[in-house]
Amino acid sequence: IPLEDCAKKGVVVFNTPGANANGVKELVVAGMLLASRDAIGGNAWVKENKADENINKSMEKAKKAFAGTEIEGKKLGIIGLGAIGAKLANAAVAMGMEVYGCDPYISVENAWALSRSVNHVSSNEDIFKTCDFISVHVPLLDDTKKMINKDTIAMMKDGVIILNFARDLLVDDDAMEEALKSGKVRKYVTDFPNFKTANMDGVIAFPHLGASTEESEDNCAVMAVNEIRDFLENGNIKNSVNYPACDMGKCTAAGRVTIAHKNVPNMLSQFTNVFASVNANISDMIDKSRGEFAYAILDLDSPADADIVSKLEAIEGVIKVRVIK
Repeated sequence: IPLEDCAKKGVVVFNTPGANANGVKELVVAGMLLASRDAIGGNAWVKENKADENINKSMEKAKKAFAGTEIEGKKLGIIGLGAIGAKLANAAVAMGMEVYGCDPYISVENAWALSRSVNHVSSNEDIFKTCDFISVHVPLLDDTKKMINKDTIAMMKDGVIILNFARDLLVDDDAMEEALKSGKVRKYVTDFPNFKTANMDGVIAFPHLGASTEESEDNCAVMAVNEIRDFLENGNIKNSVNYPACDMGKCTAAGRVTIAHKNVPNMLSQFTNVFASVNANISDMIDKSRGEFAYAILDLDSPADADIVSKLEAIEGVIKVRVIK
């Protein structure tokens, strides 16, 4: 989606963050278990020996090759305590793990939802040096690209298990391959396989299955409908990826106008001058910015008419004017 081009035309693009959080969380938990217990190898052995009429006896000797470790009592480090990271932290605590989390930008909502048993650390380095499992849940930015690399892996405990269900480029594949060969990393679990990782020993890869559940798809659909309905009926913006969050609640005023505009000085004063020029009283207003673009919602004591719209549209820097009522 050309986000900037859409923004220039006043087209608001929405997403549905958190709607698939539980689905992803559950697959991360599955990844930890599969990395600790060689259930995949054991299942492959059964299929390879399905013609053995005495498989129920021969398996007792073969199973030694698939012995693993338990996750209870182990240390899990979570980098990024957003919707997925917070749910994972609570689930891991419930399974008896010692959980460490790092997120300087954690929301108030997610902070309140976290178990009190989660240990908060101030830096990723604390997690790298401490934890048996490390799961990354951050966006792909310039400062997070290849955050799991040769240097950060060197800080980690021998035999660490790394899980990546966020973005593929958070991990340096070359460094990961070297770490897996040396045994520094025990397993790498990812939801983003590529040609290289798909052919690496020690990798457990899924074909981007994190949100592939009936419940996640339903949640995303419902959330998307609610966001768009609120935007159309009330002019509110929630969870946009190219415009700022801007919410004035349900429209109960006699009139409401929304204005998408460039984020430049003196815009609000020009808006208020327009309403004053036609004796329209503003009862409430909000204006939020995000990068080069901004969005205003203005409630009026009387319905907005075509004259107001034309005068607002004539202001340099105004992208789109919409009358809610």
